[in-house]
Amino acid sequence: MTDTLLKVLFLAVAVFLIYKLIFARKSGLTLMEMHFKDGRMIKHKGKIQDKFEREMRALAKKEKLTCVVRAERSGNVRLHVSANVGDNLTQQIRNLFPFEYYEKVTVDNSKKVG
Repeated sequence: MTDTLLKVLFLAVAVFLIYKLIFARKSGLTLMEMHFKDGRMIKHKGKIQDKFEREMRALAKKEKLTCVVRAERSGNVRLHVSANVGDNLTQQIRNLFPFEYYEKVTVDNSKKVG
């Protein structure tokens, strides 16, 4: 009886750990997100640098892109581009993206004790 109980407990813990490792991945803070459909930006959020927005709109219009471009910060800045975009276009988007603009460290003055 105790053998069966230990086996069931072991299996339950193993399934829980596998679930946590695979599905409960914590994503970083979303810095900006741009949604394109048929070459037009249909939705955006976050602070987007003007030059990057202009160049992305031009690239999306030229290539008739339907995708999502998202920048997240989890330690460092990561750029995510939808999987339906080809590798060469993904590389062009990465070349346009201003990583240095988003990697600046900002000091929160509201938490300083005077």
